This record gives sequence, C-alpha cells and structure tokens, in this order.
Amino acid sequence: MDLSRPETTARNDRAPWLTLKTREMLEAWLFVSPTVIGFLIFFLGPLVAVVYFSMTEWNLLSQKATFVGLDNFNDTLFKNPDFWHVVRNSVVFAIGLVPLNMALALTLALALSRPFFGVVFFRTVFFAPVITSAIAWAIVWKFLLQGEGGVINQMLALVGITGPNWLREPNWAMAAVIVTRVIKMVGLNMILYIAALQAVPRDYEEAARLEGASRWQVFTMVIWPLLAPTTLVILVITTIGSFKVFDHIYQMTGGGPENGTLVLAFYIYQQGFKFFNVGYAAALAMIMFVIVMALTLIQVWIRRRGTQ
Repeated sequence: MDLSRPETTARNDRAPWLTLKTREMLEAWLFVSPTVIGFLIFFLGPLVAVVYFSMTEWNLLSQKATFVGLDNFNDTLFKNPDFWHVVRNSVVFAIGLVPLNMALALTLALALSRPFFGVVFFRTVFFAPVITSAIAWAIVWKFLLQGEGGVINQMLALVGITGPNWLREPNWAMAAVIVTRVIKMVGLNMILYIAALQAVPRDYEEAARLEGASRWQVFTMVIWPLLAPTTLVILVITTIGSFKVFDHIYQMTGGGPENGTLVLAFYIYQQGFKFFNVGYAAALAMIMFVIVMALTLIQVWIRRRGTQ
C-alpha cells in the first residue's frame, strides 16, 4: 500500500488534459455546430456573395465579372424608370394582400375557434391550400380565370354578368393575383389566430359580459388588445411574404399584361435568369432586402410605441 502512494500522488499532481469548463464548452459547440455550419453555408455565405456580386457587372453568358462598385445601385435608383414601376406594383400588391389576408384570417378564426360539430373539417378545408403546391394552385386558377372559357366567367354569365379576361386586362390582373394568393395563404394566419384566441382567458370575456358589454365591445375592448402580439407577427410575416411572391406571378401572368403585375421578386428573376445580368439582379436583391427590413423595423417600432 505504501509503494502505491507516490504513483497516485504524481498522477494527481499532473494537470488534466481538459478542464471541466473546457469540456463543457466543447460539448456545447458540438451540439450547436450543425446550426452554426448551416447558418454559415446557407445564409451568411450567400449573403456575402450577393453583396459582392451586386458590385460587379457579371453576365452569365460571357462569364466575365467586372468590379463596378455602386454603379448597379446608381443605375437602379436614378437611371432606370422600370425599377420604380416595379416597386409601385410591389407596394400595391402588399397593400391589397396584407389587410385582406389578415381580415379574412381573423374572421375565420373567430368562427372556428370554438368547438362545434364539423369544426375540424372546416379548419382542414381552409388550411389545405397552404400545403398545396403553389404552381399547381396557380395553374388551376389560371384556367378558372380565363376569358369566356373560364369557370368564373361562365358562372357569372348564368346571372347575366359578362366577366372580364381577368389575367389579360391590366386593371384586373393584379386584383386576380392578389385574391388567389389570399385564398391560398389565409389558412396559415387563421391557425395562428385560432391558437391566440384559445389562449385568451374566458374569465375576461365573462366579466365583460357581466358588466353589460355587447359582443362587439367584448371583441374590441378585451379580445383584440390581447391579440396584438399575434397580430404583429402575422403582419410582419405576411408583409415579407407579399414582397417575396414569385410563383403566382410567374405562372399566372408572367409579369403582364403591360408589366401590370411585374413585382420586385419576379423582376429580379428576369434580370438574373432571363437577361443574365447577375450583378444587376444581385443589386436589386439587396435593395429588396433593405426594403423588407425597413418595413419590418417600422412595424415593430409602431407596435412598441402602441404598448407604451
């Protein structure tokens, strides 16, 4: 026993290869490394590449890239009138889609938040378009909204109404795309509102009714203020989604007629993959990123001012 003591003492005197704190730190980094690697590869890396490409004149056909600094941004903002027409279309699309989507989603949520026979069926019906292929959805609506041969116009003809060629007339094409997009995506916001409504304590509603409040007063004074955080989230994601819309425009109108539905996301696609001006398309993408970020920050600021 006495002979083993010197060896044990020497082993204890040596510093461990890894301290407990270092091992815990390495284990933590190993757990988060998949997320960090994914962030670097799929977000930060492409973002840095877009920033670089936005300052080059790179044509895919010639495969030649020339550094031009901020010339692409200067051409876009001050020399290209088409850009401001595209921005106007994007704003019109967002102004038409966001309020309509949110109002319809809230109405459906109020109707379907309480249990009744068949409520699951109706929730499924309204949510099903969300998980439907966007291209398939757009193709179906493209046939429904045709001129005289479209189902919509044939139904209108039964009641003596002559419907327009929805996707070929500038005054109707944007409205048609907005409505079809709302119908497809309203189910997602409906589910978010239903979850928020089910989290509202029933005691608040019962107390308001005992005080003589009407249903409208209960909604405006009790329920609506409690839905404010959910409304902000829905407002932000719906606004961002409205500026990113591409598939409906691509399949239903192709940006027409007369560039009446040419929105920013589709314009970027045109410049990059139709006209092969990758540098200019990257500059447009950066401008779109700044616009969406600014709108998001403004919405968050307004919400915070409203809660103070």
